[in-house]
Amino acid sequence: MAEILLSEAEKAFIHHGVQDDLRCDGRTRLDYRPIILETGLVSNASGSARLRLANSDILVGVKVELASPSPDKPQEGRLEFFVDCSANATPEFEGRGGEDLANEICRFLQRSYASGDTINLAELSVLSGQQCWVLYVDILILECGGNLYDATFMAVKSALYATQIPSIKVATMDGDQPELELSDDPYDTKRLNTENIPCVVTLMKIGNHYLVDPTPEEECCSSSGIVVAVSGNKKITAVRKIGSGSLHPDSLVSMLKTGSDVGAKVNKILMIKLLEEENLEKSQKVGFMR
Repeated sequence: MAEILLSEAEKAFIHHGVQDDLRCDGRTRLDYRPIILETGLVSNASGSARLRLANSDILVGVKVELASPSPDKPQEGRLEFFVDCSANATPEFEGRGGEDLANEICRFLQRSYASGDTINLAELSVLSGQQCWVLYVDILILECGGNLYDATFMAVKSALYATQIPSIKVATMDGDQPELELSDDPYDTKRLNTENIPCVVTLMKIGNHYLVDPTPEEECCSSSGIVVAVSGNKKITAVRKIGSGSLHPDSLVSMLKTGSDVGAKVNKILMIKLLEEENLEKSQKVGFMR
């Protein structure tokens, strides 16, 4: 992410604010910034979402295709992630600058979704060992405003929630090969159970305290932190250490507990918002290019 230069006085101001539980923007240590969420924005995708967390802007599109299942998991579908950082998001992303961050986020997504408790991939199986649905999740980071992990995971969960999977029937066997028939009705679709799909909580340590949803300025004042993926049932599915500094074991245990509690609340609030957004009339939706 873009390097922000702060004076010692600015860093001291941020440190004192965190210590007093009153951050520069008026939040407490465990408060998030406002989130804007919209789904169904990309007409040629099976599911899509755009999420803006302060100045971090993420667009996610999901494409559904039939393919062969993995040999080691013949009775399950697949979920594949692709992350791209727009060169306009920050000057450091020009050329190949955003590839490292994109690869880090992509690997953490794969680790977080690897747990069988997050999403039931057996729902994506069509013919055991022969055909399954593959969900290609394309993530575009349009703008960086701090806390990219949290924003990306919320946008991915929202896009998967909105994804429509076509109904398919296995027709009468023709010889040894079954025939697959896709429904002609565009509304004859099914949805994934996304309740336990993980959200992420980034906790950055500043001084003797830690906070969630750091701004770019707060990220510059922190030398260490963790990224915690938490499913809807409050289970931690993946953890990643960030920053070059060290963490005391007691601090790490406390941060993991706080991450689990905050993550469960974020999941619950996001699911409520998705239900509200789904019930909005199309005429009330502003759209991506507002």
